[in-house]
Amino acid sequence: MKVELLVSEWCASCHQSEKIWREVAEEKDIEFAVLDMGQPEGRALVSRLRLKTIPAVVIDGELKGIGVQTFAEARAWVAAAPAKQKTDMQHAGLTLSLDNRLFMLGAMAYLMLGGLGLVINGSLLSDGPARPVALHLVTVGFMLMLIYGLAAHMLPRFTGNPILMGVWPWIQMGLVHAGLLAYSAGFLVGIYPVVIAGGALIWLSLLVFTVRIWPVLWPKPRKNGLIIPLHIQPEE
Repeated sequence: MKVELLVSEWCASCHQSEKIWREVAEEKDIEFAVLDMGQPEGRALVSRLRLKTIPAVVIDGELKGIGVQTFAEARAWVAAAPAKQKTDMQHAGLTLSLDNRLFMLGAMAYLMLGGLGLVINGSLLSDGPARPVALHLVTVGFMLMLIYGLAAHMLPRFTGNPILMGVWPWIQMGLVHAGLLAYSAGFLVGIYPVVIAGGALIWLSLLVFTVRIWPVLWPKPRKNGLIIPLHIQPEE
């Protein structure tokens, strides 16, 4: 069973509708996707169904309802779907997930710390162990964390493919924080094996991110050459 929720960034009630349907999608084995009217897929569906109001729920290609449903109503509409088996693959919607919020919050914190370090250190051209620490807080801490948060939210939305969630974003986050801490501490105290260990942890966070983002960009092919989300099992 395929459930598509048509939404828009400017629609306040769409966030509430998405929250309800995500809870249903956690219970039922449905192919759930959030389609923005600003994206080609969303515009095509709006045009085909001649929709004038959102949020709108489309089930197996047919318009099922307009507006925000209660949890009981949404559950009743997909009652025929089997119970969902546990999976870490999830589609992205309008609302930022907690891990992506924390990635971007961390990016802002590292930017401020790095900028402060550069000011205290004197200038970008000054020597000393604090300079590479401040520079890496900006380049790795700010830029990499920002990429982690934005890419994990936007790429699944733009492609319509699910991303690996569960514990994986938290492992990724722990690795990058630990790596930056070890890298910075190693430079400040002059213990270079600690610097190398910190760099290795940062690279491991990149590896985890690659594993998470790979099925978003290159999902598994289905029989007959069709593409399906990884959490949907092909029929025998």
